[in-house]
Amino acid sequence: MMDRIDRKKQLSELAKAFSECQQALTAIGDPTRQLMILALMEDRGECKQGIRVGEITSKINLSRPAVSHHLKVLREANFIGMNREGTKNYYYLEVLQNDIFKLKRLIDKVAEYVHQLQEDRAPGSKEEEAKQVNKEGELNLGALCTE
Repeated sequence: MMDRIDRKKQLSELAKAFSECQQALTAIGDPTRQLMILALMEDRGECKQGIRVGEITSKINLSRPAVSHHLKVLREANFIGMNREGTKNYYYLEVLQNDIFKLKRLIDKVAEYVHQLQEDRAPGSKEEEAKQVNKEGELNLGALCTE
């Protein structure tokens, strides 16, 4: 069972993790960038060096400047990388430095915290016992103060 100090510590750690993941959350929160990630995933098997802006433009029906902007956001969030061959730029999913692993750890931490809260509020927990009425019909506040 989590006590109040543990909860505050965990919430502080979660706030820090959210802050560290903010750029990645922003990058993947946009539906257009999600389509671009899917396009890069789809193409990964066909072309080892990546795909060019023009190919992405045709796959998601967006202008070149708009695609370039979204690619920049994804690159800054470490989701994609770029290979340059002469004057051609090829974009690919960045596997090794991808912030998706930070996001996964964040989601796992949030799920763990929520699961623990649910267990603490389950029938038979101290919080639930405190809500119940004792034999004399009085509210049992003592169980809340035993932490």
